[in-house]
Amino acid sequence: MQQAAPNTTINRPPYGILAILMIGAFIAFLNNTLLNIALPSIMTELQVGPSTVQWLTTGFMLVNGVLIPTTAFLIQKYSVRNLFIVAMGLFAVGTVMAGFAPIFGVLLAGRMMQASGSAILMPLLMNVMLVSFPIEKRGTAMGIFGLILMGAPAIGPTLSGWLIEHYDWRMLFHFVSPIAVGVLLLGVFLLKDRKEKQDIRLDRFSVVLSSLGFGGLLYGFSSAGAKGWDSPLVYGTIAIGTLSLVWFILRQLGKEKPMLNFRIYRYPMFALSSAISMVITMAMFSGMILLPIYVQTIRGISPLDAGLLMLPGAIVMALMSPITGKLFDKYGGRALAITGLAITVVTTYFFSQLTFETTYTQLLILYTVRMFGMSMVFMPVSTNGLNQLPTRFYPHGTAMNNTLQQVSGAIGTALLVTLMSTRAESVGRELSGDAMAALGANPSTEAIAGVQQQVMMQGMLEGINFAFFVSTFIAVVALVLSFFIKRATQAEDSEAEVETAPMGELAGADGERKVKTKLVGNN
Repeated sequence: MQQAAPNTTINRPPYGILAILMIGAFIAFLNNTLLNIALPSIMTELQVGPSTVQWLTTGFMLVNGVLIPTTAFLIQKYSVRNLFIVAMGLFAVGTVMAGFAPIFGVLLAGRMMQASGSAILMPLLMNVMLVSFPIEKRGTAMGIFGLILMGAPAIGPTLSGWLIEHYDWRMLFHFVSPIAVGVLLLGVFLLKDRKEKQDIRLDRFSVVLSSLGFGGLLYGFSSAGAKGWDSPLVYGTIAIGTLSLVWFILRQLGKEKPMLNFRIYRYPMFALSSAISMVITMAMFSGMILLPIYVQTIRGISPLDAGLLMLPGAIVMALMSPITGKLFDKYGGRALAITGLAITVVTTYFFSQLTFETTYTQLLILYTVRMFGMSMVFMPVSTNGLNQLPTRFYPHGTAMNNTLQQVSGAIGTALLVTLMSTRAESVGRELSGDAMAALGANPSTEAIAGVQQQVMMQGMLEGINFAFFVSTFIAVVALVLSFFIKRATQAEDSEAEVETAPMGELAGADGERKVKTKLVGNN
């Protein structure tokens, strides 16, 4: 058999298309960071409890976990213009619906509609970036991409705190709505790309297995912190998710045209980058979840000041993104990952030593340095892994990375929250017994209440420190793995692989090479 034709190249990147896609992704990212600080206000107005309101976050992750695996198929099947319009349309409608929601159910439906659009936007943008730039310029391109997207986490918490203090939580959606509609109209009038129709069909049973697999794992781990690991709902959904995921993987390996191609793990640098990204995502969630609990619950810092605390770190991460991209092009991902993870390990350990006297300035500096370290890890590691994949595997690689980040984020959240809660209860029981004994035989009600409050705070502090300590070891695992990174070069299918690969897959690969999507924008 004759080997497939070599990849065609795009001489000039489609900057018009990339600009519109990045604006859309920025709005989606901004919306996610805006909502977290508004949850207490939503609970009060819509009269729901913590276990109910957390579905605004859990539901978003579930929809992402279900839809992202299908994006590899969608990117191959449909044009960039059509996918962007559908994704941005869903996001805009969901934003408007959430802003005017009279009850929590409508708000949740709007939020999940937002998630369905957001799930398509990120893999779509990543795929266009990969096929638009050659490997030697891809780090710089990804760095600029990171600068734009990291601007959302930089301004999100602070903007959210200001809007809630001066207006109410609905303004978070009303603020985003006109921007989302404007970006949608830009896509309708300015995006133009041609794509020959490809003869691939969605395997519906694979979608069901994928939804049960990734959705079950996400729901199970997300619920563990609130319901406990001994809850039948938690271990039942995790078991269903695991079995469904195993079935899904075996089905994909046996199909000629898989919905999500797990053969990409034959490429060692991609497999290694996936492992490092999953581990560091779990460690990252310690800062995102535990620090706000410490700052607001234990130290009583206002939401606006809590947002300002995280602002410098997010700005540093955004500004470092293009610098990291250029360094990646010059030196590769190994040196950057080792340096960044070493900083992450040290700063995470210092976060495990928090006290009631830790100053606001100390927290700000420590968090900023931690974000500086993480800025050297995510983009270089994932880009290096994707660089090794043949072009036809880019949609599968970006979909896989985004899916695994959702799953590892849920696992990391559940693990760290459970460790924090368990440790807090254990320390609380121990301190409570000692404190009550010290009060004497007939303590006053005020004295008992004061001791209980002090014991609860001390227990929570110990729980947060213990969770950060465990997170330190998680980051150490990623650091060890980073020593095995090598600069990736794009792999081509060898003659042997071409001979043994399924005919349908080769047809898809050949079509991908010969009829590569021609991107034409108002550049």
